[in-house]
Amino acid sequence: MQQLINSLFMEAFANPWLAEQEDQARLDLAQLVAEGDRLAFSTDSYVIDPLFFPGGNIGKLAICGTANDVAVSGALPRYLSCGFILEEGLPMETLKSVVNSMAATAREAGIAIVTGDTKVVQRGAADKLFINTAGMGAIPADIHWGAQTLTAGDVLLVSGTLGDHGATILNLREQLGLDGELVSDCAVLTPLIQTLRQITGVKALRDATRGGVNAVAHEFAATCGYGIELSESALPLKPAVRGVCELLGLDALNFANEGKLVIAVERHAADQALAALRAHPLGRDAALIGEVVERKGVRLAGLYGVKRTLDLPHAEPLPRIC
Repeated sequence: MQQLINSLFMEAFANPWLAEQEDQARLDLAQLVAEGDRLAFSTDSYVIDPLFFPGGNIGKLAICGTANDVAVSGALPRYLSCGFILEEGLPMETLKSVVNSMAATAREAGIAIVTGDTKVVQRGAADKLFINTAGMGAIPADIHWGAQTLTAGDVLLVSGTLGDHGATILNLREQLGLDGELVSDCAVLTPLIQTLRQITGVKALRDATRGGVNAVAHEFAATCGYGIELSESALPLKPAVRGVCELLGLDALNFANEGKLVIAVERHAADQALAALRAHPLGRDAALIGEVVERKGVRLAGLYGVKRTLDLPHAEPLPRIC
C-alpha cells in the first residue's frame, strides 16, 4: 500500500502539504482569512457507473462535484481531501487514469489535494472504485448568497442546457446508440461563478446535480417559503437530450447535471447576469427559465400555457449517476 501511495498518489497530487507526510494537512489560515470571513466546507461521495463516460470519469467528477458545492457559496475552492475505496482486482491502469484525471482537473482549477486515504476491500464488497472528496474555501465578506433571501418577483436563470450528464450516462447504460451526440457537462464552475460576484441582485446559486433543476426548484421553494414557476418553452435542451426524453418518457428537469448552475436573481439584475454568463464558455446557453411567486409549490407552465404541479420523483430515476 505504501508503494502505491508513494508511486501514484503522492506523485500525481504533489504539493507542499502532501510532502510533509503528516497524518493531517496543516493549512495556513492567512490565505483563507485574506480571501473571506467564513469557511465553506462540503463533502460528497462518488459511485458513478460506468467509471468512464464521454466528457469525464469518476475522478474528474469527484473534483468538479465537490469544488462546485463549495463555489456556489461564492467561495474559491482551495483545498480538497480524497478517500478511495478500491475493490480487490481493480486494474492498475484504471486507477492511474482516474488519479491522473483528478490531478489534472484540480491543478487546472487551482485546487490542492492535501490529504487522503485509501482502503482495499475484498472482491464483491465494492463495485470497482468509490471516491469521497471534501473541500473548503473562504467566502468573501461581501457575499451572502442563500435561498432564504428569495422573495416573490425574483427570477431563476440556468447557465446552460439541461440534462447533458444524465442523458449521457443513460445512453451508455441503455445502449441507445447516441454515442458522439451526448457528452457530460462535467466541469469546475468556479470561473463562471466569479463573473457573478460583482453583480448586485444575485441572491442564490445551486449546481443542479442529482435530481436536476426540479430538485433545486423544490429546495429553493422549501427554504424561502414561496413558490417557483418554470416555463417549459424557456428550458434550453440539446436535441439529443430532448430525443432521449421523448424516447423514454422522461423529463430533463429531473436529469442530473455536473456543470450547470441555477441562479436566483432580482428581476432587475437578470439581463446583466445573463450577459455575464453568456460571455463565458461555460454559460453561453444561459437562459431565464422561471420566477419566484407567492403561491407555494413548484409548477411548470407548458407550451400551451397550462400549468401543472412538478413533484419530485418517488424513487431515484437514475441511480449511481454521480
